[in-house]
Amino acid sequence: MPKLKSLSGEDVIRIFSQFGFEIASQKGSHAKLRRVLSEGAKQSFTVPLHKELDKGTLKAMFRQALRYVSEEESKPYFYGDRMIAGKGGGGIAHHIHTGLSVGAMFE
Repeated sequence: MPKLKSLSGEDVIRIFSQFGFEIASQKGSHAKLRRVLSEGAKQSFTVPLHKELDKGTLKAMFRQALRYVSEEESKPYFYGDRMIAGKGGGGIAHHIHTGLSVGAMFE
């Protein structure tokens, strides 16, 4: 298995924004991501907004994400060399406080 990447909380949020997740709320140093499926089902999980996530935390988040996104789609973002789109530009906290969606960060 390829080596687990070193990712920040913002990196993880950028990854999951590509799968339709948006920031629903923030409490302290954690953001809650959520997406609503066409049939109305809600999917959510929490992301620590740390500069670098511990490897164990990152592995646990990857496993948790497999409930919502296939391993085939998500694995390249957590393992290997795939780049994360939209790095830079405003920061997650700015978008939370201004009420913008994560997707707005990349426009």
